[in-house]
Amino acid sequence: MRIVGCHECDAVMEEPFVPDGGAAYCIRCGALLFRRHSRTVEVCFALVVAAAILYTVANVYPFLAFQMQGQQTHTTLLEGVDALMDQGENAVAALVFLTAIASPACEIGLLLYVLGPVFFGFRLPGMAVAFRFVEQFRPWSMLEVFLIGILVAGVKLADLADIVPGTALYAFGLLIPILAAASNFLDAEIVWRRIAEEA
Repeated sequence: MRIVGCHECDAVMEEPFVPDGGAAYCIRCGALLFRRHSRTVEVCFALVVAAAILYTVANVYPFLAFQMQGQQTHTTLLEGVDALMDQGENAVAALVFLTAIASPACEIGLLLYVLGPVFFGFRLPGMAVAFRFVEQFRPWSMLEVFLIGILVAGVKLADLADIVPGTALYAFGLLIPILAAASNFLDAEIVWRRIAEEA
């Protein structure tokens, strides 16, 4: 018999049987306990690998290109952070670096560190700690807000220069729904059990 606890009201109850695709709710307050996806590790691992590839492309290739008076300027995410620091906007530069570069990298890296060994059936040290940190980094990953800000700035600058979307912008646009899908499909309960089985 397995026991589960509600994250909302702390009620403790016997874990109900939930078919694949279903969900369990607290009998006291009605809060969602967990969703059941039997292939959560396989699907999430594939999505996170795709996210890692897209994240690399988004940080290596140019994000936008500006064409003005016959001259073209390319910029990447890190070059944008450097430009903000050169202009004395250190707080904004730090915020952009944290939310658009560091937090997504940590989330993707930690998920790969946990889901890879679980998928292939071996164990690495610190997997349980790494999986706990996944939830800590997720709220700081604000890729959607950053992308909206880039699009708004692009519209405002359209009268001053020709703006050419770079490869990184398309990769960034694909990265957002893929990370959201991985987060939505991840069944933490199954991952925790697989981690315990490998211990």
